[in-house]
Amino acid sequence: MANKLHSGIHHATLRSLQECGCEITPHNLMYPLFLINQDDAVEPVGSMPGIMRMGLNKLRAHLTPLVAKGLGSVLLFGIVDSSMKDDVATHADSEKNPVMRAVPQLRQWFPDLLIACDVCLCPYKKDGHCGIFGEGGIDNKRSIARLAEVAVNYGRVGAQIVAPSDMMDNRIGAIKQALVAANLENRVSLLSYAAKFASNFYGPFRDAAQSKPAFGDRRCYQLPSGSKGLAMRAVQRDVQEGADMLMVKPGMPYLDILRATKDTYPHYPLFVYQVSGEYAMLYHAAQNGAFELKSVLMETMKGFRRAGADCIITYFTPLLLEILEDLK
Repeated sequence: MANKLHSGIHHATLRSLQECGCEITPHNLMYPLFLINQDDAVEPVGSMPGIMRMGLNKLRAHLTPLVAKGLGSVLLFGIVDSSMKDDVATHADSEKNPVMRAVPQLRQWFPDLLIACDVCLCPYKKDGHCGIFGEGGIDNKRSIARLAEVAVNYGRVGAQIVAPSDMMDNRIGAIKQALVAANLENRVSLLSYAAKFASNFYGPFRDAAQSKPAFGDRRCYQLPSGSKGLAMRAVQRDVQEGADMLMVKPGMPYLDILRATKDTYPHYPLFVYQVSGEYAMLYHAAQNGAFELKSVLMETMKGFRRAGADCIITYFTPLLLEILEDLK
């Protein structure tokens, strides 16, 4: 009779006890935001229904009710006009950059909100690539020097986390050294996109961030989709170079990498990014009657947590905060 299981799950509280370690609370969520230079603008993202690009003057009203529901952290992405893009990402950290302008305001409006800034060059370069080109291809040395400069400048205006998503070799070490040199190492955490795969699930994001490569693709610096060993080498390298936290991206197709990363580095906070294609897939499936969105969304969140994620970066954060509020 010891193999009987139903006696342990016949009550809601008993079922919850069987899910220890998979709890979802607001601090397990990070909300990605797209910021633009037009301060009063709100622009719908066509491939991501319900998601907006927004200007600084719209940000406070958008976030206030979410913070009231427990929102603890945001991840900022900047978008600039094509006229501001060049070969070296000049406006990745200029005074005109929407992230540089927004961070001090967010610190003032929401003192307890944790602010992370994505660090990459692609939204600010004419060619849409994540590194700076030299003779024969990407110049890694110039690229990581520029990324480190951008990360430091985000830290100087108040970012508490810098998150390099470019996947250039040794950018974690370069950024960590630059933060130390700028006396920011005790005020700015380094979140590594440690295992970031070259994924088809990024399509809607490139629409939202207007960062599609003008030529070629990013397969020479993002990880091949079937690579486990290379992914673990990338994670190991970033740990050795000084990453404070780790990330796996995308989420659902790479739960095995998420689990392996947590098993290998259990003492490092682990993030997973439920990317734009995952968002669109779940949204449209629910719209077409395949399932009820709130229920399947909570199931995916528990899956991320069960696989080892401490924090889930998801565009569904506002809806999840609403669900969690209703469960109180």
